[in-house]
Amino acid sequence: MGNAELLDPKQAAALGARLRANVERALRGKPEVVARATLGLIAGGHVLLEDVPGVGKTTLAAALARSLAGSFRRVQFTSDLLPSDLLGASVPELAGGRPTGALVFQPGPLFANVVLADEINRASPKTQSALLEAMSEAAITVDGVTHPLPEPFFVVATQNPIEHYGTNPLPESQLDRFMLRLEIGYPSAADEANVLRDDPAANELPKLGAVIEPAQVLALRAAALRVKLSDALLAYLLGLVAETREHDAIALGASTRAALALRHAVQVHALLDERDYAIPEDVQALAVDVLAHRISLAARAGAPGAAAEARWILREIVERAPVPL
Repeated sequence: MGNAELLDPKQAAALGARLRANVERALRGKPEVVARATLGLIAGGHVLLEDVPGVGKTTLAAALARSLAGSFRRVQFTSDLLPSDLLGASVPELAGGRPTGALVFQPGPLFANVVLADEINRASPKTQSALLEAMSEAAITVDGVTHPLPEPFFVVATQNPIEHYGTNPLPESQLDRFMLRLEIGYPSAADEANVLRDDPAANELPKLGAVIEPAQVLALRAAALRVKLSDALLAYLLGLVAETREHDAIALGASTRAALALRHAVQVHALLDERDYAIPEDVQALAVDVLAHRISLAARAGAPGAAAEARWILREIVERAPVPL
């Protein structure tokens, strides 16, 4: 199972189902959100959970971390958090309790397989930007020395809507490093009743055990890269991206990095559906979650409700685009 060359779509789908089922023990009634979040982990992207307080953002992130048999660190982002609090710093080396005159690197909390960046938009822009290299390169540079991060390296961040007091909106360059931006939403009446009765965040989350190894995540990623996309499907995907650059309501369209992220997400989606080829439905299922946070609206960038409007525009683009046969 650890050998990426031997991992077929059926084995991949079984691993994905096991991971989702474990996470759903802690977050009830949100199977689609759980499926997207686990897809982000497998795809090698990062996930941003944006919603109002109290709907399960931190529970979902913690359940994902507990489901992976790797290292996990949680960082509560605050206005006084410094970049060195994330990255680490060079400190004086001691020998026999006395300084030697040399400096040694003391790793920060980013040196983990899963990092929960809780309420990321409460930190200053300078601290937010400290994540850029880590999320792009799976490495950080301190004092001119580059330090690789563990594999897999996965950031799951939570944030409250930007109109909430004390928040600093993430810049476009930072948002572009997140493969998926997800909303959890309020539960249905029946699901909320189940939560009130069972309180899974308090009773199930602490008991969650790991159901997937880091090596298996890497094997899933390698298997996803072998999922085939036809020329017609690639043209369809690129057509959606191009439409975001030409739409009258969009000032800044999706980048080439966004197109690559959508391709990787589509490959994982197909793999977890026991296929070694992608279809238009894979693209349609993921286009909004992958692209909406990577566009800026012409008249409402950063304004309250802009994220919801961007999602609406992306749905409209997907619905009217010709689907390849």
